[in-house]
Amino acid sequence: MDIVNLRAEDDFIKLGQALKKAGLESSGVDAKMDIQAGMVKVNGEVETRRGRKLYDGDVFEYDGRQVKIEK
Repeated sequence: MDIVNLRAEDDFIKLGQALKKAGLESSGVDAKMDIQAGMVKVNGEVETRRGRKLYDGDVFEYDGRQVKIEK
């Protein structure tokens, strides 16, 4: 499982940003299209909102890879 670390001053990261930070998407447009197509799961459920806020402990899955959000 990969890890995306939140900046010390942040309480959350948006799903589209997290996909880019994890290196799973190269652009925000690509992230938006894949999220809206239902290709991303958050905590085991399909998520279609790219602005979904992810907090410490949340896990998202894309293309067979799982990524955990950590503070």
